[in-house]
Amino acid sequence: MLIDLSGRTALVTGSTQGIGAAIAAGLAAAGARVAVNGRSVASVEKAMGRLGAAGGAFLAAPGDITTDEGARSVFEAVPQVDVLVNNLGVFGAAPALEIDDAEWRRYFDTNVLTAVRMIRHYLPGMKERSWGRIQNIASDSAVVIPAEMIHYGMSKTALLAVTRGFAKEAAGTGVTVNSVIAGPTHTGGVEEFVRELVGGDLPWDEAQREFMRVHRPQSLLQRLIEPEEIAHMVVYLASPFASATTGGALRVDGGYVDSILP
Repeated sequence: MLIDLSGRTALVTGSTQGIGAAIAAGLAAAGARVAVNGRSVASVEKAMGRLGAAGGAFLAAPGDITTDEGARSVFEAVPQVDVLVNNLGVFGAAPALEIDDAEWRRYFDTNVLTAVRMIRHYLPGMKERSWGRIQNIASDSAVVIPAEMIHYGMSKTALLAVTRGFAKEAAGTGVTVNSVIAGPTHTGGVEEFVRELVGGDLPWDEAQREFMRVHRPQSLLQRLIEPEEIAHMVVYLASPFASATTGGALRVDGGYVDSILP
């Protein structure tokens, strides 16, 4: 399947590293001009240097989109997009009864409200042009709430609702809105998370196996997913081939969620 996104502009939030950077690289490889977003100018410039080494067209869109001021900076840098990927998110383990109100709000603001803010800005233009692709990067934790981070699971469940609701807002316009349910994925942040749970003295391969065995035994893949594997789904959903897929929650979870539908 040859996916050609030439002439399209994409914005990937939180794309200086991890899954976001892999998505940015994948969209650029398909021909899109990709706006790279991170909190600081320095982090965005560093990421663009790494991404640009493999080719592709990138532009800088720095700004902390958890704030109105940061979001305005992004909107000024990229006034119009054809593909919006809401990837920015935070996660971490915490005992359920020790998560205070401020932390609950931080997870909601970062993982949910930033996506709403971006969609609210870019969806009207997509509807006017009768074409657009919006994707929200969710998680298996939206469906299988992890006991060690229920605040994270809550935020990703809310993101599924946001996706379905905005898909209805875009009904019949040529704009699709979908969630991508990512399973346990191998990123720098996840490596730290794995070591917090299984100990920092084990070699990485052994630590990863122990994490999957103890904390994610439902996985049919029985390994962490690589960020590029998430990006493949995102690139497909950004393409004309996915024109009939909207309002969905598509799983790239390694078979982690034990159900036929999310």
